[in-house]
Amino acid sequence: MRIAPILLIFNPISYMDRKEFMNLLGFSVGSLVVASCLGACSKESGVSPSNVDFTLDLTDGANAALKSNGGSLVKNGVIVGRTTTGAYIAVAAACTHEQTTVQYQPNNKRFFCPNHGATFAESGAVTGGPATRALTQYKTELSGNSLRIFS
Repeated sequence: MRIAPILLIFNPISYMDRKEFMNLLGFSVGSLVVASCLGACSKESGVSPSNVDFTLDLTDGANAALKSNGGSLVKNGVIVGRTTTGAYIAVAAACTHEQTTVQYQPNNKRFFCPNHGATFAESGAVTGGPATRALTQYKTELSGNSLRIFS
């Protein structure tokens, strides 16, 4: 069996050597990394939900986490928690450092960012960096089985 030879035709105008190609590739990748960091790596660029006003039905199974002390859930960009003493609290869910969703740690009475380890008090105040700006705190109001979260 015979295989026909494959001919490669190069346009001499667009031909570059390996060193030129690697330099161009390195420059392109470096440019993308810098552009990405300038747009996405900026610190303290957090956006908290504004005009927050929603109600959670505590009898709804989707909100079951709030039936027990220490439970929490995220809704509309807000993390709503029930403290170990039974009070309801609400803060912006996105860490002010790099926008990772924070976790409520009721036994430590804080919110924790799993991305870089920032910590916040139940009021949203920064207790440990790298974040330097507090989480926005929202008001809560319980009426029967309805929990209102608002600005």
